[in-house]
Amino acid sequence: MKFLVTGGAGFLGSALANRLVEDGHEVRVIDDLSAGDQTRLDSRVLFTRGDVNDRPKLWTLLQDVQCVYHLAARVSVAESILYPREYTTANVGGTVSVMEAMRDVGVRRVVLVSSGAVYGENNIQPLHESLPPDPASPYAVSKLAAEYYVRTIGKLWGIETVALRVFNAYGPHQSLPAAHAPVIPRFIKNALSGASLVTYGSGEQTRDYVYVSDAVNAMVAAATANGVDRQVINVGSGIETSVRDLIATISEVIQKPVEAIYNSAERGGVSRMQADLSRAKALLDYEPRLTLAEGLRRTVENDPRFKN
Repeated sequence: MKFLVTGGAGFLGSALANRLVEDGHEVRVIDDLSAGDQTRLDSRVLFTRGDVNDRPKLWTLLQDVQCVYHLAARVSVAESILYPREYTTANVGGTVSVMEAMRDVGVRRVVLVSSGAVYGENNIQPLHESLPPDPASPYAVSKLAAEYYVRTIGKLWGIETVALRVFNAYGPHQSLPAAHAPVIPRFIKNALSGASLVTYGSGEQTRDYVYVSDAVNAMVAAATANGVDRQVINVGSGIETSVRDLIATISEVIQKPVEAIYNSAERGGVSRMQADLSRAKALLDYEPRLTLAEGLRRTVENDPRFKN
């Protein structure tokens, strides 16, 4: 098959693109490199630097493509609180641009990579797709809006749509920006250097951490699965892990004691997140394969930034 992956030089996008070419597919990637890294990509991936709002460029890249994976987005919750307008422009406007270009060229399926963040605070756990979303940040609002645009435009124009709500994905080569870095690579880097791990909240808040290869397995399945049109599907590990337990597991994996500092005066985000994977199992035959400990071990072993 022929695929276009938007945001394909990012953490998840590059892992997906590399997997697809390894499976024998033709893969085109568009990424503006605002956060991505072209060097992550297999040499067989056809890379174009560009913005998804560049419709003529999209028209060219979409020729003969059978499925689009739309991952191009800004992804920091904390940053979105500071810059909500920019997040709306990139995550919502960019999504509509991709859908319009698909309509123009005649591409029949899109897999939108959304986020478990759309659920927000919820006392019902695990989180299943029929629960009403309650996004708690501009980032989460933008991902939910993208879901609605994709589903609505797809229905109007005859495009098959699948939205995957990926929970907290992690793995080797995840971005480590100076500000608003994802929790797992930040914790690993600080723990290896002997620095204290500072976290907001009591440390009892939980998240569902899914290793990158498991998330990619779900994405690959979504391109060809039957009965998934207009579906929203959770992708996670199905296990909730507290920040305290995450830190303890990192300490075990790197075999070093870790000092944690909990800033209870600051809120640590929603209190609990655990993905219900029943729909993913039924529609995508998806089952996560790696435990958190094994995923962290592979992250440390396969990321050169964590070498002593």
